[in-house]
Amino acid sequence: MTARDDLIDDIRDLAHPLAQEGALDGLVDRARGRRFVAIGEASHGTGEFYRWRALLTRRLIEEAGITWIGVEGDWPDCWRIDRWVRGLAETDRDARGVLATFDRWPTWMWANTEVADFLDGLRELNASRPAENRVGFYGLDVYSLWDSLQRIMAWLAVNEPDALPVAARAWRCFAPFDEDPHRYAWGTRLVPASCEDDVVELLTEVRRRAIGDGEEAFDARQNASIVVEAERYYREMVRTDRGSWNIRDLHMMDTIDRLAAHEGRASRGVIWAHNTHVGDARATSMAAAGLLNIGQLLRERHGADQVLLIGMASHSGTVTAAREWGVAEERMPVPIARADSHEGLLHDALGFPAVLDFGAERTRAWLSHGAGHRAIGVVYDPARERGNYVPTAMGARYDALLWFEQTHALLPLHHERRPEEVEYETEPTGF
Repeated sequence: MTARDDLIDDIRDLAHPLAQEGALDGLVDRARGRRFVAIGEASHGTGEFYRWRALLTRRLIEEAGITWIGVEGDWPDCWRIDRWVRGLAETDRDARGVLATFDRWPTWMWANTEVADFLDGLRELNASRPAENRVGFYGLDVYSLWDSLQRIMAWLAVNEPDALPVAARAWRCFAPFDEDPHRYAWGTRLVPASCEDDVVELLTEVRRRAIGDGEEAFDARQNASIVVEAERYYREMVRTDRGSWNIRDLHMMDTIDRLAAHEGRASRGVIWAHNTHVGDARATSMAAAGLLNIGQLLRERHGADQVLLIGMASHSGTVTAAREWGVAEERMPVPIARADSHEGLLHDALGFPAVLDFGAERTRAWLSHGAGHRAIGVVYDPARERGNYVPTAMGARYDALLWFEQTHALLPLHHERRPEEVEYETEPTGF
């Protein structure tokens, strides 16, 4: 037998067919009692990834005590979803109506049929529960600088109007850049002056005034934290991918910790994000580049026994993505995976969708084997795939993997609107 044969035998020994929801029983059992379950995806535009993530999350809510969901999305947009799924606002709409208002590119990440169906089901489930037991839906990301600043000013106007001058100073500092964070970022590179002091003062003031466990005060504090971290993120973005990546993932992890504290000691959360955020960075080439991520930080801060990291992968099919940042989405082909990649090994070993639960023993051949693992972003070129493979040791990166042979492009609820101004890339590659 060759070394490849050993790897293939190992994969076959770990795999169970993924055809019906019952195939998820083992993962649901492993999640019981854990504080955090992070579910990754190999692209932001694949229907199977979204569908099975939703099925697994629904079961974790019903059977494993999950009480909140945090996603790789903007806080203000997801706050509206949270209000809706818990029956607190916009109760005359369905999920498609709420998601139709998403307008920051790429809208298809959340305004799509799979998310809409999941949210309709979550709202129905919540309606059957007491208000205190309803599952929340929150955004973890850092991009919403202006939206968050506007929400802070609105909260202060109602609750602490004498603090509005502090918010107004921050607003005036950003005003010359016409709500364009990229213009602000490049401006700080050309002229060594920034709005950092103004936003830090604003955060301090909001934290001093927005006290207590109330939902609106929590929202105000979170938006103030976003303004501070977004200002840092955009300044760093024009200097280095590494620094901005780490600012972003540290912010998402800090938001997870704030949510866990807000929801209470008995709460349990599910995190939805790309594999590059969910899979432990220390098991990939990201670590050598000085990059960290949510999966690594979850394990470091809370212990591996409190965390379940689940990745996804596929061999070929179609995907929704864009050729460039800010342009319209397309339905693109996903070429068959490289033979020397983890996807190539999984294809040769299985040929069918599968669940691979890694268990406690991670020294077995395939789990410790280093190979490329495909990552497709919102910007994608099928003809230039070599750079999409992240060197990975699967057994150290995840606790389990969902594998799909053939996948299909996610169906957006609406096409991307043509931007009024040039849209610049904000998400660094990370690898």
